[in-house]
Amino acid sequence: MKLIVLLIIAVILYFIARSYKTEKFANIKLDIKEKFEGDLMQHEAGLLVALMAKVAKADGEVCELEAQLLKHTLNDISRHFENQDEIREKLKDIYAKEKESFNNTLEICQNLYKLTKNDYQKRVKIMEYLLNLAFIDKDFSNTEFMITEDIAKALQIKTEDFQKLVNAFEMFYKKQKEAEGISLEKAYEVLEASKDDDSNTIKKKYRTLVKKHHPDIIAGQGASQNIIDEATNKLQEINEAYEMIKKSRGE
Repeated sequence: MKLIVLLIIAVILYFIARSYKTEKFANIKLDIKEKFEGDLMQHEAGLLVALMAKVAKADGEVCELEAQLLKHTLNDISRHFENQDEIREKLKDIYAKEKESFNNTLEICQNLYKLTKNDYQKRVKIMEYLLNLAFIDKDFSNTEFMITEDIAKALQIKTEDFQKLVNAFEMFYKKQKEAEGISLEKAYEVLEASKDDDSNTIKKKYRTLVKKHHPDIIAGQGASQNIIDEATNKLQEINEAYEMIKKSRGE
């Protein structure tokens, strides 16, 4: 059952990282539930969230994009458990605790490796997701590089595979930067907001649009791949618009 749950999580991570082929998971039923009442730090889900906390906090702060990604991930993971409300609260507690220190990062990696020892590709996909989290604010700092590199080594991911993932993300965001950016006026239009709106109003409108266009949610509604891809592109536009508005306001 744990393997099935982690495969489901892998599907979720695909829609975030947008680089995994869903046909491999075509026969997975998303209504499968697992009842878990033990220590989540002995479960793949809890260990994944713990590493997310380390990476998100690596540069000293958790940006809005990281917070939204973390929120949706906790929701998506917990809904695959029968006791989902309890699991989500436990995952939140794990995240809050583990972001406070990096001292036990190696131990967490070792425990995750023990559970995934015979599935190298699973560990690579986990690493891909953690890198996506690190890159999501478009600023892959030296600290983020060092902690993700340490995690990769502890998970016994080959150096060349880790570097390929880093290069792929760097290339993706380089192309984004090279692309013509939207104007500030267009940014407000994308968020369905106006220059007269205060920052709290802007944030609320941003979060509403993220929920409306998040590919995970769209996929959960049974949409086709084309619709999911459109939602992914729209979410990128929404994120770019929000970051531009915040920057223009000195936030």
